[in-house]
Amino acid sequence: MGKRRAIQLETRLFARAGDGTRFFSAMLNRYSVGEVVGSVDAVDLTALLKRHDELEEKIGVGVARFEVADAPDGHGGKCFWIVRNDGSRIDFSFKHCLEAKSSDS
Repeated sequence: MGKRRAIQLETRLFARAGDGTRFFSAMLNRYSVGEVVGSVDAVDLTALLKRHDELEEKIGVGVARFEVADAPDGHGGKCFWIVRNDGSRIDFSFKHCLEAKSSDS
């Protein structure tokens, strides 16, 4: 069994990485493809996105909203997408954002 790893976001603390995975997986599954993510969930996604190692690329000119859409490149399933202020879109993986970081305890 691996070491327990806590993940601290601006909006909440997950005592274990798996708790974060379950939380964001449940969030994703509350939405159908094509739906805009609600404002309360968007606050948590914004906090999560700050853990992405390509944050600047993902944010671009700024985040207008989050949506759920089909995963890119034939990965199957659905994922979160960022819709930027200029209308461009880019996917992001909540699982990538939950990977181990040096700041995790």
